[in-house]
Amino acid sequence: MTTVSSSTTGTSQSTSTASQSGLMANYELFLSILTTQIQNQDPLDPMDSAEYTSQLVQYSNVEQSIQQNKNLEEIIAMLGSNMSMSYVGYIGNEVTADASTTTLSGGQATWTYDVSEDATGTYEVRNSSGVVVYTGDADLRAGSGTVTWNGQLSAGGEAPAGLYTISFDVRDAASNRETVRTETKGIVDSVDLSGSEVVLNVGGQSVPISSVTSVSAPS
Repeated sequence: MTTVSSSTTGTSQSTSTASQSGLMANYELFLSILTTQIQNQDPLDPMDSAEYTSQLVQYSNVEQSIQQNKNLEEIIAMLGSNMSMSYVGYIGNEVTADASTTTLSGGQATWTYDVSEDATGTYEVRNSSGVVVYTGDADLRAGSGTVTWNGQLSAGGEAPAGLYTISFDVRDAASNRETVRTETKGIVDSVDLSGSEVVLNVGGQSVPISSVTSVSAPS
């Protein structure tokens, strides 16, 4: 079953809406004070009309600016929604992607690799900021295989859920450096829009949208 997950809600109040509410409250207070002052002014020394007229104009300018910001927020939200829903078109299509980055979820992250010769060495796992959070021993058999990380940090503790990237430093029996390929190819089963980056589910593997190198109709 194909699914789409999203965390978008319409319950949050925008900054411009909050600002507009605060402005209206202050504006009403200003009018109340101004009216009281006018009613109680000294007829022989009346208020300077130019001063409070200037304040009214300033309030009007601020209100217009807030309304413009509100309109921009609505446009940006609409564009973001349209962009998110466009990723639904990936479902059912075949994608090729760099699978060196995957999602740690439920205390497990799995990478699929391919290597020409048996090779041994180490691998590093980096977080989304590029910081190495785990280093492990790699013992790779020639051909395709998988490496699974349980989310434990080298410094102790557990890594939070999110995107993590793997890199290998391995050599074959003749001490020649081996290139480990992490490209993956498959049909997109679902799209997850809940995080900061769209993630595709390809044959049970999480693939960030930024890792996709090609999209085609299923062969």
